[in-house]
Amino acid sequence: MVFIQNYLLKSVKKPIRNYLRSRFLDTLRLTTKGGHGGNGLPKYGGVGGQGGAVYFVAKEGKSLRDVVTKYPNKRVVAGNGEESSKARILGRRGTDRKVEVPVGIRVLDQETGIVSELDEEGKSYLAAGGGSGGCSGNSFLGKPGQLRTVTLDLKLIADVGLVGFPNAGKSTLVKAISNASPKIASYPFTTIRPQIATIEYEDYRQITIADLPGLIEGAHANFGMGHKFLKHVERTRLLLIIVDVFGFQLSQQHRKRNCLETIYALNKELELYDKSLLDKPCALIINKMDKEGAVDEICKYEQYFHSLEDGLKLCPEELMPSKLLSIDGVIPISAKSMKEIEKVKQEVRTILDLKAEEMAQEESADNSEQLQQKLNERGPKVV
Repeated sequence: MVFIQNYLLKSVKKPIRNYLRSRFLDTLRLTTKGGHGGNGLPKYGGVGGQGGAVYFVAKEGKSLRDVVTKYPNKRVVAGNGEESSKARILGRRGTDRKVEVPVGIRVLDQETGIVSELDEEGKSYLAAGGGSGGCSGNSFLGKPGQLRTVTLDLKLIADVGLVGFPNAGKSTLVKAISNASPKIASYPFTTIRPQIATIEYEDYRQITIADLPGLIEGAHANFGMGHKFLKHVERTRLLLIIVDVFGFQLSQQHRKRNCLETIYALNKELELYDKSLLDKPCALIINKMDKEGAVDEICKYEQYFHSLEDGLKLCPEELMPSKLLSIDGVIPISAKSMKEIEKVKQEVRTILDLKAEEMAQEESADNSEQLQQKLNERGPKVV
């Protein structure tokens, strides 16, 4: 009877919804342990082998999900050093463990904070060293390896970071300008995890864009999933701000923000999270221009889009930023119109190319100045 009851209860249990089975991981905690050093052999003065070490190595195409699959218990242990013997006086070193992680990983130590950033292909970090082998200096007893618990924190590396409040049309835009297929619906929070899409051009140029889930007011203080999403903006070269021409209202308990107020709200969230984000080049997209009344709505505020400082008189006090975004381009569009989507693609490319050229000129000027200083250096005078 009990068996039948358990079977019936099990059969009516609801399956986990697909959107809750997140395949994207951007934070992972691992325990790493270096190998134990091998014991020495006092009779012959033999030296034990050193314990193996645990390394993290950045590699393109890898994900934290791959790491979890390979190490399901989230514990990485290197091999122990070989003990000294009559057949082998010098024990062999233990086997190293090289954990391949995605490019863009920050290694965080619980005690010391950030210890390394693996932002280039092939870059490595020693997570746990192996113990020394037994010798005359330690009574021929091998030492235990280093034991550390670290957190791998992934920040996506993309050319463009798409930032906006929920239901602004981010997923529709990404689908239109790239080869990605994000979930699209008429309700907010359809994007529940960040993803990278690629914009392709006729001359085979490719630009990557990070589609981030919608922010909410208070994201800087980690409301919603603020820090989890905002951190991915840090390594982008261009901010692509997208707002609904009719503004945004999270719920009936929240105040409705018009188009201009929405821009100031996003500005405020970025500023409070990290002021340096406001120094990045920025393009503004005013979306849903195909709807009735959109032209009248944008006409009220378009004079302030290029100069946000002039519109501060219309900004609510709680949204007043101390530092403003510098808007490099304003593009009113309907994400459903392919003709207007081409404008976005070209504007994004133009801004990135201009900024890259400016940086190259600045670097060239700095190198010339350093060279001139070296040429002007004089040696000691002989008196």
